[in-house]
Amino acid sequence: MIKIIIVDDQPLIREGLGTLLNLRPEIEVVGMASDGLEALNVALEKRPDLILMDIRMPNMNGVEGTRVLREKLPDIKVLMLTTFNDSELIYDALQEGASGYLLKDMSTDTIVQSIMTVYHGGVVLPKDFTNQVLAEKRKTNSANDKTEEIPSLIKELTERELEVLKLLGLGLNNKEIANTLYITEGTVKNHVSNIIQKLTIRDRTQAAIFAVRYGITTFSI
Repeated sequence: MIKIIIVDDQPLIREGLGTLLNLRPEIEVVGMASDGLEALNVALEKRPDLILMDIRMPNMNGVEGTRVLREKLPDIKVLMLTTFNDSELIYDALQEGASGYLLKDMSTDTIVQSIMTVYHGGVVLPKDFTNQVLAEKRKTNSANDKTEEIPSLIKELTERELEVLKLLGLGLNNKEIANTLYITEGTVKNHVSNIIQKLTIRDRTQAAIFAVRYGITTFSI
């Protein structure tokens, strides 16, 4: 059973979502919080596997909340709850270590599946919205006279590692990547470790962000 905490400043949303998720046999809601700081305190007490966290909250928002949670409890995974107006904050939350995000109007089944995906080591990056997030980021960089070229470190990756990186950017977990490439999950894990080491990034979520940010997901390999 996956233990989760729900963090949202609106009681109706967090309690309603908590009731729905507690009906699922694979999930147990062990706590709730109204902002990032409270989430940290509850997490330190309850030690959940995953935190489902709103991105916009008073006192401490989801971005800052993700940062402090990942600093204090690095093994806990964070999945953001967002709206279409949160592009810049979503990018920042992913940079701070969130394992993906969901739109608030998604179905309970989709939320449950996303929780399972993140719990088992995947990332959740809704494709159409991810494109919007990266488009907004590119627009911001352009306005600030910044250009983002693919780092030369990409040349260190083998052809297979590039394939794995592309699939990470599409949000696939290890099992899905293994099935797509007809290799074992253990081999996928080795490739992911190599990618993280060669690109000098923190984890598989950062690898997925890298793939989307630099257009690796559109590569024909």
